[in-house]
Parts: sequence; structure tokens; C-alpha cells
Amino acid sequence: MSLINPDDSLERQNEKLLRIVETLMNHVEHGNAQSGEAYAQFERAALLEKRVRERTLELERTLNLLHESNAQLAQAHEETETARRNLADAIETISEGFALFDGGDVLVMCNSRFCRDFRDSVRDLRPGLSFEGYVRHVSRSRHLSLPEGLSPDAWAADRMRKHTDRRVMFNVRHGQDRWLQVSEHRTANGGTVILQTDVTDIIRLERQERLKLKDKQTRMIRATLDHLDQGVCIFDDGAHLVAWNEKIGTLMNLPARRLHLGASFEGLMEQVEQNFRFSQESDRDLFLRWTDQGGRRGPISFELSRDGGIVLRFFGRGMPDGGFLFSCTDVTAEREAARRLTEVNEMLEQRVMERTLELEDALSAAERANASKSRFVAAASHDLLQPLSAAKLFISSLSEKSADAGDKAVLDKAESALTSAEQLIDALLDISKLESDGLKFDIRPVALREVFSRLRDEMEVLAARKGLKLRMIDSDLTVETDPAYLRRVVQNLVANAIRYTEAGRVVIGVRRRGGTARIEVWDTGPGIAEEDQSAIFEEFRRLDTRASTNDGLGLGLAIVERACARLGHPLGLWSEPGRGSCFMVSLPVVGATAPSRPAALGPARPQGLAQAGLIVLLVENDPQLRRAMTVLMESWGVNVIEAEDAASALDLLADLEIVPDALLLDYQLGAGMSGTQLFGEITTRMGRLPCAIVSADRSEALREACAALQIELLSKPVDRHRLGRFFDAVVRGTLAAE
Repeated sequence: MSLINPDDSLERQNEKLLRIVETLMNHVEHGNAQSGEAYAQFERAALLEKRVRERTLELERTLNLLHESNAQLAQAHEETETARRNLADAIETISEGFALFDGGDVLVMCNSRFCRDFRDSVRDLRPGLSFEGYVRHVSRSRHLSLPEGLSPDAWAADRMRKHTDRRVMFNVRHGQDRWLQVSEHRTANGGTVILQTDVTDIIRLERQERLKLKDKQTRMIRATLDHLDQGVCIFDDGAHLVAWNEKIGTLMNLPARRLHLGASFEGLMEQVEQNFRFSQESDRDLFLRWTDQGGRRGPISFELSRDGGIVLRFFGRGMPDGGFLFSCTDVTAEREAARRLTEVNEMLEQRVMERTLELEDALSAAERANASKSRFVAAASHDLLQPLSAAKLFISSLSEKSADAGDKAVLDKAESALTSAEQLIDALLDISKLESDGLKFDIRPVALREVFSRLRDEMEVLAARKGLKLRMIDSDLTVETDPAYLRRVVQNLVANAIRYTEAGRVVIGVRRRGGTARIEVWDTGPGIAEEDQSAIFEEFRRLDTRASTNDGLGLGLAIVERACARLGHPLGLWSEPGRGSCFMVSLPVVGATAPSRPAALGPARPQGLAQAGLIVLLVENDPQLRRAMTVLMESWGVNVIEAEDAASALDLLADLEIVPDALLLDYQLGAGMSGTQLFGEITTRMGRLPCAIVSADRSEALREACAALQIELLSKPVDRHRLGRFFDAVVRGTLAAE
């Protein structure tokens, strides 16, 4: 048990200790000294006094610290109160209602403007009010204007659901058409700040602007209706007239007293049926059912006519509010024009039939003339081969009699030259049949080395006679072609180069580019001007006839072009006046890098094209390739419209006023639109047509573009078999399905 009460003050405790010491001292002085207890008590008293002094000092220090802490606490409390008053003064100056709820949704503070318009139910807004209580009080205020059909409890529940969002903003209507915008924001510690802003002026201004806009739109609609060349009338969901223009009265012959706001549809219909009749009785029944069905109506159209040949075209459509409108157009002139056009079409059909018969007679005559030409070429070739065969026999006899090795070599070369001449005559006979359906090619793998070796001796003799150097570079490549026609093509190109080269050399070689082998024949001749490069492939056309050595009839390059076109081997030309020329023939390589296709012995042209009469638009900026493809397609019976670029192609189609059956477009057409862009432009103007893009571009981007457009992609050099399949698909009408 303690002698001192800890709850006493320090002064009271010191007083008790001094009294205890004094009592102990008196007891020691008057006690039994002999027993020795007095001395012990004295020692205890002295020790106790020492402890009391120490305790007193500690208590004094503690008291000082407590006084300092109380002073600091009072200062902090004063600063807090000052900050609170400053914050309260600050939020009080805000023109909006302000309230702060803590993380437990308990009101911390608010200004006098907060819920000022709902004081009838929110009478005591003090710290400690819960958020739910605040919402409940506001929902029961007589100043709160709730939406129709919404109870206070439902509004309060919806308000509490909004409170779960981190940011909330909505408008509340209260009082006499006043509006309050309420916005909530979350604080960092989970509390809520609410701002209430009076937006009455803003909403009223918006209403005024909407009314002005609505009135302006009404005037604009009225002006638009009166400006229309069509008659227009609009009925509401009760079939009463709400809007119309003057044109409707004029077209339908309605008196002005009939057209007034609220006029019934039935009354107007009776007046209309007195003056007009439906073109078809079924249209009348359908129209009456359409007007009676109510609700949302689909579009409807019909025609009315009256005496004098007047025809009116009506178009009706329902409106979202259940009403409907009609537009009326005078189509009398169009119907009369259609009648006359029908008569003209019948007359034109008769003329076309007559013209078709005339063309059939002309075609028959042309076919007979072509057959006569073929028979003449065959007969002439036969007459030419006879003296050549005799000459070969004479040379063979001389060769057998001659013992000189040099002479025998010359005779052998002469015999080889005569053999080449004989083969050339055979080739002319075959080329004369290029436009016939019965020609067949022997397409198979051919080693270029064999073709070059057979031509070397013959061409060296021709070059040596003119003092030219001939260099023929062998190639190990194997291509897919007809060997006889390839030999004749190369032979004609080399002979042409030697014929027109006065000095220098002629070089024949092969360049490999991917799966293509390009045979090139270079010369150092006079060159060919750009404007003449297309003309040299025409029959019996020679640019220079002055030199005596330039013999020939001008058929060599024409034969080359026709043969390359039928074989599907692109023919190219580079030439510069004064420097020389280079003729190029591209062929597909067979072997490891380009698997050979199986040799096919079949018709040289797709079946059925001659009877189909296709019209094809060919757009190719390279004149030689364009000429070669034209010759090939025309030999198949295809009618070709040529153009060198997109602009001229569009102009040509506009001038001719025809729609081709198919499009064959080069991808790179120089300046202007590309082939795919031209396809899009033609599709916009004429609708979708079968189309094939021709290009040497083997990029993935071009393949994807053609796949997206669903059009064919033919890689250069153009394979005549693939081109033929394309036209077959056009004829069958299945190109789109493929």
C-alpha cells in the first residue's frame, strides 16, 4: 500500500512526505534507544528523504515538459482553428454550393449555398450528417422537381447508384423552372467533394437558341419545298395535311381552298380521283392499303394519268412519327421520249439486222480471199522449192567431185544456206496460216545452243560478205517454245541486223532474268527513230531503200512479230539513231528454276473466240508489245481497241460509246493512273468488267491488290495459254466465279 496518493498534486505529495519525516524523527527521539530501532528508522527516514528530493526534481522536470507540450498543443490548436476558419471563409466566398464528405461518407464541412434551395427538408446541415441522410432529405424536398413517374425513393436510389462512380455530373430541376448542376469528385483519401452550380440561365439560353433554330429550320423547309420542281405534300399520323408547296396544287389540279392546314387525306384523294386515273388498277388497291396500314411504312411508287397524255409519277414514304409524305413529278416528256425511243430502237434493230447480213457477206468474202491467199502462198512456195532442190542436187554433185577441202567447205556452207532458204520458205508457208484455226505448234523444251549452232555458219557467210564481225554467244539454257518457229525468228532478226549494218559488228546472246530467257540481237547499224519503231513491223515496210545491199521485201520483222505474238513470246526493241539497235525476244526457261509445262499439241487459239466476237480494250504503253498482243488476239478473232495510257483509253471509250467485253491493262502505264486505278475508274463509269492486269512486277503487294480487286494477274512475258484461258472464261461468263 502506498503512503502517498498518486492523484494528489506535487505540492500535496511534498507536504505529506515532510509530515511523515517529522513524525518519524519525533518517534526516534522519544523511542527506546537501547533497542536500536530508532537508529534504523532514522536511516530509513534519511533514505526516504533523499528519494523524495529526487522524485520531486523528476516531477518538476516532467511538469515543465508538460507545460511546454500544453503550450505547443494550444498553439497548434489555434493554428488549426485559424486554418479551419480560413478554409470556411474561402469556401463561403465560392459562388457555388460546396460540401466535403470524408471517406466514411460523413459530412465534414459545407458552405451556406449548399442545398440552399432545399432547406425545407434539409434543415440542419452540420458536420456529422451521413451522405445517405443528405440524399434522403433532398429527395423529400417539395422544391425538387422529379421526372414524371419517378418517386422520391426511386430518385434517391438512383442518386446513391451515381455516388458509386468516381466522377458524377447531372442536372436537377427545382423551384419554378430552375436548374442545378451537381458534380461529384473523389479525393485522394476516399472522400467526396460536391459542387452545386446554378445553370438556369444557360439552360434557358439553350432553349431560346433551339426555338430560334427550329423556327429557322421551318422557314428553310418551307423555302426548300417551294423551290422544288416536284410537288410535295406531308401528312401527320392522323392523315391530315401539315405541309405542302404550290407545285403540288398545280400538278394535281387542286383548287387553293382544298390545300389548307389540317385538310384530310381522304378528301384530297376524292378530288384527285375525279381528275386522274391510276395507270394500273392494282396500284390503286396497293396504295389504299399502304395509307391504311399505319405505323412505319415502306416506300411506294405509282403513276397517275389524265386526258391529254399528262402522266404524273408519285413516290411515297413513311416518316418516323407515323406520318407520310408524297412527291409528284411530271414525267409526260419522259414517257413520250421512251415511246419514241422504242420506235427508234425497232428501226435501228432492223437496220442492224440488215447491216449484220451485209457484214456476214463481207466476212464470207474475206474468208474466201484469205483461203485464196493461202492457196497462192502454198503454190508459190511449191514453185520456189523446186529450183532450190535442183540447186542442192547440183551442189551435192560438185561436192562429190571436188577433192579440195577448201572448196568442199564452201560447197557445204552453200548447201547449208540453200537448206536454210528452203526452211525459210516452209516457214513463210506456215506463217501464212497464223490466222487460221488449224495451225498447231510443237511446244516443247528446246536447247538454245542447238538453235544457235545451226544458224552460226549461215549467218557468218552473210556477215563476211559485208565485212562485218558476227559474234554468237552460246547459252546452256533450255526454253519452252516451238523450235522451228524460234529458229526462224532468230534467223530473221540476225539477217535483218546484217542487212542494215554497214560497218561494225552484230552480237547475239541470251540474258537470264528469273524464269525468263531473253534472246538479244545487237547491231551497230543506223538505228531507228522512235516514231518509226512501230512502222518497221508492218508488212512490206522498209525505212531505208537507198543502199543496194538492203535487199528484201520488208517481211522479216512482220513475220517475227506475228510468230512471237502467236507463241506468246514478248518482243522488245531498243534503238537510238547513230548508235544501233537491239531486238529482244523473251521465252520461259524450263529446268530446275522453272518447271516445264507438258508439251501440248492443240489448237493455237482458244476454242470459240471467233464465234464470240469479243471486244477487248488493250492498254499497253510499249508499242512493240502492244502490236504483238494485238496481232495475236486478232488472229484469235478478238476485236481489239488499243490505247497507250489511261487518259487516251478513257477518251477512246467515251468517243466510241461502247462497253468492251473485257479489259487487258498494263500495270505500269507511265505518268497518270496505273492499271489497277484505271480498272477502278472504268468500273465507276461502266460497271464491273472482266479484267486482267499485265505486269513484270512480281511483288506480293501487286498480287494482293489484284486479289482484293478479284481480277486476273498475267506476268510478263505473257503466256499465250493463260491469255487464252482468260478469254475462254470471259466467253463462258465464269470469270467472276473463278
